[in-house]
Amino acid sequence: MFYSGKGTLSLTALDAIISPVARPSFLTISPMIFTPLIYKALNTAARLHQDQQRKALDQPYIVHPVGVAMILSRYTDDQNIIAAALLHDVLEDVPSYNENDMLRDFGPDIVRTVKEVSEKKDPRHPDNTPGNWKQRKEGYLANLQHDSEAALLVCAADKIHNLISLRESYQILGVKAFSFFHTTTGDKLWFYRSVLEILKNHLQNPIVDELSQLLATVELEVEALEK
Repeated sequence: MFYSGKGTLSLTALDAIISPVARPSFLTISPMIFTPLIYKALNTAARLHQDQQRKALDQPYIVHPVGVAMILSRYTDDQNIIAAALLHDVLEDVPSYNENDMLRDFGPDIVRTVKEVSEKKDPRHPDNTPGNWKQRKEGYLANLQHDSEAALLVCAADKIHNLISLRESYQILGVKAFSFFHTTTGDKLWFYRSVLEILKNHLQNPIVDELSQLLATVELEVEALEK
């Protein structure tokens, strides 16, 4: 049974949310690899995110980077990319740990990937106004067009997990789920569509198809919810 502070979904309900993308026909699932580097990244992410929560469902934040890494492991066994997935939100969301710390602990390749998928914001002074949200997303999209394959893979897995979490949120909370975000539902879907278009043009990997299928499902469900 899965539990969250805002409500409980049965395993059957969770299967309906996850299975359309977790077992796509074009994918052969492989287990997530476990190496000393990934173990170190997992421990670091868990420690640095320990006081943070995910929006809407009050889940421990570590649920997100672990979910992203697990999704990504279906498409790559590169431990540097999976470690970067575990650490992908650290630089933009954790004020006590900076780029030099990550460089010391994980080296330049992982730092480069994490920086590429990080928004340009100061975690010590968050500005979550709608105008700032749109500006940050536009900057993210501009940079994404020039990112490495590793960063594009992390980006795709990140968006897949975010959309799965969004589906879970509105299954439990209905339209109230959208009130937890710092922008309109329309702008949020615009951002996901824009990311998908960039990935289609710059990343040749079936993870893009998974994101495309999931986003189409979410758009239909959101439209039905808002009627």
